Formats: sequence, C-alpha cells, structure tokens
Amino acid sequence: MKNILLIEDEKKVSKFIKQGLEEEGFIVETAFNGEEGFLKSADNKFSLIILDVMLPKMDGFEVLEKIRANKNHTPVLMLTAKDALSDKVTGLNLGADDYLTKPFAFEELLARIKSLLRRGEIKSTQMKVADLELDTVRHKAKRNGDEIELTSREYALLEFFMRNKNQIVTRETISEKIWNINFDTGTNVIDVYVNHLRQKIDGNYDKKLIHTVRGAGYVMKEDVV
Repeated sequence: MKNILLIEDEKKVSKFIKQGLEEEGFIVETAFNGEEGFLKSADNKFSLIILDVMLPKMDGFEVLEKIRANKNHTPVLMLTAKDALSDKVTGLNLGADDYLTKPFAFEELLARIKSLLRRGEIKSTQMKVADLELDTVRHKAKRNGDEIELTSREYALLEFFMRNKNQIVTRETISEKIWNINFDTGTNVIDVYVNHLRQKIDGNYDKKLIHTVRGAGYVMKEDVV
C-alpha cells in the first residue's frame, strides 16, 4: 500500500484527487497550505508527494526547497496552473521529479504517479561501473569506497547512466526519461545537471566515467587511457 501526501489548497481539486487515488488503492493524506504540507512531509513516511505551486503561507517552490534541504528524497510531482517553461525549469532545478499542468485528466495524473513509483522499484540492489558503486535500495553512491552525496535528481540521472553504460544517451532521451518533459533546445538545464553530477562522480578521480559525445549526448564508460 502506497502512502501519498497531497498538498493542494483548492479543496474541490484536493477532494477529486484524493477520492480518485483512494479508489486506486492508495492511502492519501492532505494538506491545504505550504506550511502544513512541509510539516507533514517531515514524517518521511510517504511514497510520493503531490505538490501544488500556488499555495498560501508558503508556495510550492519554497516547500520543495525545504523538503530537499531536509534531505528528504521522496519523489515530488508538482501541479501548477502555469504552463511557462521557466516555471517547470525552476521546479525541476529545485528537485521536483515531474510536473503536471492544470487542468489535467485524472488518468494522466495516475499515469505520472505510477511512472514515478516504478522508477523507485527495486530492479537490482547493487550496480557498478569501474570503482563506482550504486545501491538502488538505499539510493547511495560510492566511488573508491567514498560516499557521494546526491540530490534526488542527480541520483536518478546517475542510475540512468549506469543502466545504460557504454551507450550514448541524447539530451532528448534524458529530458524524457528523467524530467518527463520534451527537450527544449533553448535551455541548458540538462548540461547543467550532468556537469553537477560529473563534478561529484569524476572531479576527484583520474579515471573519468561520464563522457561528452560531441553532437550526440553523453556516455558512461570506463575511461580509455
């Protein structure tokens, strides 16, 4: 049984989502403002958080920032009436895992939720590339025995690279698989995240694992010296 925290101030919308999810077998706890939502999220007992952007007392971006600052890596699906790419990028940069614009069909919301929950399912316990190890249960990464602290987005990106080691992955593929949005050639958000991850994974090591393939994308493989 999956527990979901729904932070949504519009009570009709909240009731609609809660009822639909409970009919699908989820346990849903609600909060109607940002402060209440953040306090409930601190319990860290939820499988997923649905977070509206426009909230009283503390907006969704502030809530998300505090959730991630609290080392809470629960998947977060953001809801907003805004359709601007800048708002999506802001949310994703703060650590959101997916984004859904209002109005939406319940079926789409349900599909996004199931996709995020599947992403966290155990496919294997340990993954390894060279001296880089990833524990997919504890969401912990180590290189040469040294633990590497990752944000939820960086973890998802690293796991994706490791599952596709020795294969070139395009920015479009990363955008669709990790961000669940269509790739926008006018933004460098993918490159920024890859560079952040690369600094943590490769920065202090002679053997580089994340490589840029000019004009194509990225590939994770052991460096050929």
